Amino acid sequence: MTTFPVHDLETSNAQAAEALTAVQNKYGFIPNLFSYMAEAPTTVDAYMALADLIAKTSLTAAQAQVVQLAVSVENKCEFCQVAHVATGKGAGANRQTMEAILDGSEIADTKDRALVDLTLQISRKRGWLDDADLEAFIAAGFTQQQVLEVILCISIKTLSNYINHLTKPVVNPELVAAAAK
Repeated sequence: MTTFPVHDLETSNAQAAEALTAVQNKYGFIPNLFSYMAEAPTTVDAYMALADLIAKTSLTAAQAQVVQLAVSVENKCEFCQVAHVATGKGAGANRQTMEAILDGSEIADTKDRALVDLTLQISRKRGWLDDADLEAFIAAGFTQQQVLEVILCISIKTLSNYINHLTKPVVNPELVAAAAK
């Protein structure tokens, strides 16, 4: 069995320590995902760059969290599910929407439902959408630009979900506490 090393600020090489310092500065702590990801510091840099780009999209912070939670549930990534419930709450995401994503029930908010439906269609169909998939999203008040921004959100979760599947990080107590609020 392959075990990936855990990195921290004291034991990392200079490049990994720099990447982990950026994570700590952004989040106030180092989520365990990044302690494994630092084995290849450029993956930390890529994640952070994608997170910064997502913050610049026309999606609200809450919408971006809804997309990332939906992808994490679809990909069965428990670490990211907890992380996006925590950050989703902080971003003002609809709690019923997040609970429905987690338990597979009906999302009451029609716009959130369209956002999650598109996210899941893109993920499940690997981007090969039908016109009806796109039309339903646009009819809910979204734009073509936001279709591409949803794909950007999916890409960051593909990176972190797959790394988490390989490394199996324990969810940080900070994330558990924030998700429970």
